[in-house]
Amino acid sequence: MRGKVWLVGAGPGDPALITIRGRDVLASAEVVLHDALSHPVLLELCPRAEIRDVGKRYGQPSPTQESITEQLVALAREGRRVVRLKGGDPLLFARGAEEALALAAAGVPFEIVPGIASPVAASAYAGISLTHRGLSSSVTFITGSDRDAVEWSPAAWERLATATDTICVLMGLRRLEAISEALIRGGRRPATPAAMVQWGARPEQRVVTATLGTIAEAVRGARLKSPAILFVGEVVGLRSELAWYDRQPLIGRRILVPRPLRQARETAAAVRLRGAEPVVFPVIEILEAPDPTAFSRAVRELSRYEWVVFTSVNGVSATFAELDRQGRDCRAFGTARVAAIGPRTAAALRDGGIAADRVADEYIAESLVEALLDGGPPARVLLLRAAEAREVLPERLRAAGTEVEVVAAYETRPVDAVRRAELRRVLEQCGVDTVLLTSASIAKSFAAALGPAPLAAPPFFASIGPATSAAARAAGLQVGVEALTYTVDGLLDALEGGARGSG
Repeated sequence: MRGKVWLVGAGPGDPALITIRGRDVLASAEVVLHDALSHPVLLELCPRAEIRDVGKRYGQPSPTQESITEQLVALAREGRRVVRLKGGDPLLFARGAEEALALAAAGVPFEIVPGIASPVAASAYAGISLTHRGLSSSVTFITGSDRDAVEWSPAAWERLATATDTICVLMGLRRLEAISEALIRGGRRPATPAAMVQWGARPEQRVVTATLGTIAEAVRGARLKSPAILFVGEVVGLRSELAWYDRQPLIGRRILVPRPLRQARETAAAVRLRGAEPVVFPVIEILEAPDPTAFSRAVRELSRYEWVVFTSVNGVSATFAELDRQGRDCRAFGTARVAAIGPRTAAALRDGGIAADRVADEYIAESLVEALLDGGPPARVLLLRAAEAREVLPERLRAAGTEVEVVAAYETRPVDAVRRAELRRVLEQCGVDTVLLTSASIAKSFAAALGPAPLAAPPFFASIGPATSAAARAAGLQVGVEALTYTVDGLLDALEGGARGSG
């Protein structure tokens, strides 16, 4: 079996900007060699691949280009599917051409998958148009060093000064003062708008604007660090109107997502869409049903109930997994009607081929009871839920005369002692300023994992709804904001509203 190498552009920083082709290639990879600037979340797209970090970091021991190329050739000759994941685009200041030439010389099949180039994305996320009719009809990308890793001469920068409208300088932070002075000597006006963008297209993005004559001093005062890109040209002046990304209410916040890993990934993606940086740290894990015999029997008899009720996506997932084990599908529900506590649970049912007959208006047990009792109490209800949950739903249905059978489809377990100690370290060392509490069990488990000792800088707690808030307060956590709509998007909306209010 012949191996193959894919040179994949990871895009600029935001993992959502990887191309569809790049995502698909990662999903089938057997080995991934990634750069330092490729977002770590992209590695979740290839859970079965061997991961090798070959990123080069200034001032630190790093793999040589020769050793990286040798690995690519050797792995492909072993018959493996190899992805070389490179920040930005593989052929723009990323040495992708060198690697492709080496693969061609070795007779190794390869494919180049373009990515969004970092200066293109950084300019867009900073609100800087590289070209604009009337302001710029040309743009030049250049690195701070020449092809032999030697600094460009002042004369070279002077020649560039008026040869193009917009100048983008990558890897030029350390020589910013010398570069700006040379451009001015070459004929660029000292008053030309200029900007330095650090960590473009990521929540850590910082933008410093000034003039060409003062940009070095401004960047020094702001203490920007690499990776950073310099933009020089009249188009930089448009930023005051075009800036959008770093004006989001949650930009720059580091938000802890303590949900189980499978759910945390989706929540983390929603957090990134709001301009914040998620820190995923599950405080509970989802386990199989504590009584698998009872759960299997309940799933086998789904069609015998008038209503089957789900109060979480986890319950839906567990039920369809059990149906699959039994060699059955959605037809097992027969004539039973199905109720869901909220839109996410209803969507999970829909993915399995079931359209929910009832969805609670407010996504809490009290609202679901009202939906089920609308038109009269049902005769027989099966409630598939977590082993430990609020008793509001079954108690009120029974009080109305309904026969309710409660069966645990799964159970949750708090993290162990090692992870509890790690939680405190993550909170204190990773700059976490906000914690999302998305269920009562997560609130309780978070408080237990944190322990009684106070943190030097307590985070802000955001709750998904009143039941979660009550559990959090009972556990000693001070809730700062509560969602009006009891979903992750509703929670982030509430957090944004609080951010706007505090501003």
